[in-house]
Amino acid sequence: MRRLFARILRSSSSSTTFFRRPNCTLATRSVNSSNRNLKEEGQVIPGKFTKWASLGFARASSFASGFTPLEPKPLESIMDVERAKHKSPEELASAWDDYHLGRGHIGASMKAKLYNLLVQRAADCKYFVIPLWKGSGYTTMFAQVQTPYIIFTGLEDYKARGTQAAPYFTVSFYTDFADSKDLVLVRGDIVFTSKLSDEEAQWLLETAQSFYLNDTRYKLVERFNRQTRDFEFKDVLQALNMPIL
Repeated sequence: MRRLFARILRSSSSSTTFFRRPNCTLATRSVNSSNRNLKEEGQVIPGKFTKWASLGFARASSFASGFTPLEPKPLESIMDVERAKHKSPEELASAWDDYHLGRGHIGASMKAKLYNLLVQRAADCKYFVIPLWKGSGYTTMFAQVQTPYIIFTGLEDYKARGTQAAPYFTVSFYTDFADSKDLVLVRGDIVFTSKLSDEEAQWLLETAQSFYLNDTRYKLVERFNRQTRDFEFKDVLQALNMPIL
């Protein structure tokens, strides 16, 4: 595994569209059409419709099915920003979270101060490995934090394909309300729904953030990026209270 880290290069990220117009489509390319689970608009409306409808959110396709590298969408293409300006941070965050429930996407939010810390630390330490528990064991995920994106792929896929490895899960951060509401909106897109459930993607996002935002855990990220020879994967397992297999 250590030989991998000296060869780490740049990777790609995903674009995202969210809610703005009912007749818009995701700017994506198909990754695995047999794993698509696209449903007609309006069949399923998870969460509280009135919350996100009041902000001008409009649905696109129901589930993530692919990605297009580095084509970020402005928040104006996702929601009615002018209407959102009149909502409290709590109302906006709640509506954002509810909208993404059960759609192959993850909605979250964070304080601007924490996001700025993430940006600062990711500038020096872009890469990390996170064990994801599955069944009676775990699979190791490779994370690249290049704000305003985080990209997750399987470590074995990265070893085999390098920067050509397709993301399993991508995360985008929107800072449009960072100054006015101290709020950064976070969206995760599950590219391969056959490889990650919503719950697993949510856990990956929260765990990655914890390693960058917690001072003690961040020491492992620094070691991984700066003192690779001293990095021990078992220390990550211990930090997450996972058994060493």
